Amino acid sequence: MEGVINIGLVEDQFLFREGMKAILNTWQDIRVIFESAEGYTVIDKLKNSNTLPDVMLVDLSLPPDNAKEFSGLHVTLALASSFPQIKILILSVHEDENFITQLIESGAHGYLVKESDPQEVYEAIVSVYNKGSYINERTLKAIRHKMNKKLKVPKQDVQITRREEEILQLVCQQHTAEEIAEKLYLSVKTVNGHRNNLLQKTGSRNVTGLVLYAVRNNIVKVN
Repeated sequence: MEGVINIGLVEDQFLFREGMKAILNTWQDIRVIFESAEGYTVIDKLKNSNTLPDVMLVDLSLPPDNAKEFSGLHVTLALASSFPQIKILILSVHEDENFITQLIESGAHGYLVKESDPQEVYEAIVSVYNKGSYINERTLKAIRHKMNKKLKVPKQDVQITRREEEILQLVCQQHTAEEIAEKLYLSVKTVNGHRNNLLQKTGSRNVTGLVLYAVRNNIVKVN
């Protein structure tokens, strides 16, 4: 099917997983093609899959691999390493701000609580697929609170150009590469080149990581 976003589900609760599949499959441009009840088998399963998911919805709390913990954080790190092209949306019952920022820093492209409205889940999937990130109010609040803590993360001593800063600000406003190119009268290839340079310079794993960097370094403000 053309124009369809392929989805993977990593969720140990069978009823919740089936419910998510039923909801997601109601949209014509969404198709669930992969599922796993545990995280530690995900990479091997993907290596044997004919088609990879575009977006993986990953539960934060997952069963251990025997005595070894293997949570959604471990899945995120493994996916970021082995399949960096797959976008990751964390699903969790937890609203802990430390979890949110840690997962984004580890490679997640967005964070949703399980009580989220189905429409927000759909919008988050489309956003990470098209724009590389989904930054909702909850995530921005977590970033802001982390920045306001006494033990702040120090600013990174990274030299970025004025053009890179312009692009970073637009990235943080959730603009696509095409939209940024139009606004700044650049080619999409040039925008992607600047964005890749920013990822390298800042040590960010993805666009969502760039938002964290921008907030930490006062390039964008969070109200």
